[in-house]
Amino acid sequence: MYKRILVAIDGSRGARRALDEAVKIASATGATVQALYVVQHPARLVDISTGFAEEQIRQSAEADVATEALDEAKNLFAQAGVSGTTRAADSSGEEVAAVIHRIAAEDEVDLVVLGTRGLSGVKRLLIGSVAESYLRMADRPVMLVREEEPKSA
Repeated sequence: MYKRILVAIDGSRGARRALDEAVKIASATGATVQALYVVQHPARLVDISTGFAEEQIRQSAEADVATEALDEAKNLFAQAGVSGTTRAADSSGEEVAAVIHRIAAEDEVDLVVLGTRGLSGVKRLLIGSVAESYLRMADRPVMLVREEEPKSA
């Protein structure tokens, strides 16, 4: 069964549901969970005379979201009595999915758990999907957890 589970978190509802599922699996199997937050620094053209402070505020806000999400994971591990660690990784211009793939390989995880919004059509095309990108390169089992339960017909 699974011994090492990697769950990507980003502060969203979908990521929280993925974290919950990873903890349930770890609780049932005795696995350890690593919660990973990939910090992105999108390239932006910044006018130094007007935009430097705004860029610092954006970076600070991203760090706050990362800290909050990782703290939430630590608390959940403690509440569930599950062995878990947290990690933040800088994307350094790499795609988020590629960072997840690299860290999953480095840490030899048995399962990667990702949240997804379940978008389709034009919305998926415009917004993109880390989960879909990761699936295209996955070399180990992956569990996708939808942000919300699918609506029944």
